[in-house]
Amino acid sequence: MGKIINSDVTDNSLEFKKFREKYNELHYKSFSLSEDNENINISFDFEITGLCSFNPKIKIAKKNFKLKNINSNLAKNMVFNIGMIELISYWKSACPKNIYIDCMSLTDEQIAWWKKLYFLGLGELRYRNNIKVSEDEFLNIKCTTDKFLENEKDVSKYEGYIIPIGGGKDSCVTLETLNLDTNRDYTLIINPKPTTLECAKLAGFNDDHIIEIKRILDKKIIDLNAKGFINGHTPFSAMLAFVSYFVSYLLGRKYISLSNENSANEANINGEKINHQYSKSIEFENDFELYTKKYLNTGTKYFSFLRPLNELQIAKIFSTLKKYHPVFKSCNVGSKSTPWVWCCNCAKCLFAFTILSPYLYKKELVDIFGEDLFEKESLLEIFKELTGNSDHKPFDCVGTFEEVNFAVTKTIENLEEKGEKLPYLLQYYKDDCKMSDTSDDITKRYNENNNLTDEQNKLLKAKLFE
Repeated sequence: MGKIINSDVTDNSLEFKKFREKYNELHYKSFSLSEDNENINISFDFEITGLCSFNPKIKIAKKNFKLKNINSNLAKNMVFNIGMIELISYWKSACPKNIYIDCMSLTDEQIAWWKKLYFLGLGELRYRNNIKVSEDEFLNIKCTTDKFLENEKDVSKYEGYIIPIGGGKDSCVTLETLNLDTNRDYTLIINPKPTTLECAKLAGFNDDHIIEIKRILDKKIIDLNAKGFINGHTPFSAMLAFVSYFVSYLLGRKYISLSNENSANEANINGEKINHQYSKSIEFENDFELYTKKYLNTGTKYFSFLRPLNELQIAKIFSTLKKYHPVFKSCNVGSKSTPWVWCCNCAKCLFAFTILSPYLYKKELVDIFGEDLFEKESLLEIFKELTGNSDHKPFDCVGTFEEVNFAVTKTIENLEEKGEKLPYLLQYYKDDCKMSDTSDDITKRYNENNNLTDEQNKLLKAKLFE
């Protein structure tokens, strides 16, 4: 992967030291779990000593779901762990050296697990803010109570799937490839938008099989961000993992099937273990499975169905799923608009356009995005970053250099075979960059380092090679 150049780094090392000296303690004081007629309600009480307290909330719509009793120790332990990951969004504002857990006890092994997740999950934040400390120095986690809730033996029958979806091409491929039963299985959406709801409904799921979760940030964190406290990327997928695990327990679902591809395993910085997509990596996936089996131990398995595939393979499959083409979105900038749109000016948009180009360029892609992104001279620098012809790669959920270069080369070959003129970015690439060897077809690969069952591998291979 590419190395991020200095212009992408803000030297907040002095602020980091200043905040840690002034605000040295964060307390995880308590959590609550309750329900009313409409929702399961979760809330947390965090406090950075001398700064402020935070009370984030999570609401899970009950609809007509048949849910287990939320008053079990097992349910409470799961919610406590959701709080441990929710805590990151507030801890990062001042990065207190000491985290005190006042409401529950953790083993030394659990503390080490959480310290690793905080350190690697905040790798981008550390890099962008020029925070240079070791994992051991990054933070301490101390429990101020011996309180321990022993889990009841879980003898429930687990069956079926929960599919978390975000509105992009990847989860659509999972929805259409797994042999799902829309009368048994569920989709799960955090802070639903019309796009994500429509993707679920296009896959055949009615409202009673769409789990809608509202995550409510404490607005005080936004105020701190505006005042210059430390801000940056947090491992959202890790939060999704713990929330979906809790919901899977309540509904008795056997599999949580993510849609994280093999490309998510690669770091963004040469020689450093910094990965924007760390909580989408197989390392986190394996760590999470081990943690939940030892400390929560339900009948649920958490894994990524698309782990064997690269981005180009996913794009190839998605190119055939025409019903999703007018609906899907993965632009973070455009997600802030109503309705969700492709902004057509960011790395996510250009990557999605590029990776689909061997299969859908030109008319179908222009219909999706509203314009030809390959003709936009303003995107040249981002294009260089995506193809590895710059000093850095975007900190975003985009594919590897190999995948992008293969897609670009293949699209150029397709156009030249038809005798068509190359658009601006592709002409630049042909003139100034090294073309890929497309005789080594990366869409024929299959990564066996995955957590799929034999039947799940069979389904995915059949879809890929049909």
